[in-house]
Amino acid sequence: MDKGYEKERFVNLSIKESVARDFRVFSKKLSSSQSMALREMLDFFQVNELSPNERLGPSGRTMEANLKKRINAVIAIIRDIEKTQTKPTNAMLQSLFELEPQKEKPLIVEKKYAQDSKQPRFREKQKED
Repeated sequence: MDKGYEKERFVNLSIKESVARDFRVFSKKLSSSQSMALREMLDFFQVNELSPNERLGPSGRTMEANLKKRINAVIAIIRDIEKTQTKPTNAMLQSLFELEPQKEKPLIVEKKYAQDSKQPRFREKQKED
């Protein structure tokens, strides 16, 4: 028996046979009796102010699909920004701060390796007699 409803009498409802069969299977999974299963269903609808005729909104699958589309769009936008703005700016900054190693001239060079390609700019006049 259902707790709190022991003294109430049973009433017949006219429902289709297939619906009654489905409800009996459902009520066995949900609670101990058909009366309590129906009571819990009615309480659920009343507490949450729902109507069986109203749509609850998008299902989990449609929401997940919409989120995936939006995430993919955001990823595409970020990649585009990276290609058009970040990478060129980064390359410019690297080229500014990149120092090329300068070739240092040795301070002392042996005479046999030294190449004196420069001619002297001034020469002394030589006497002609």
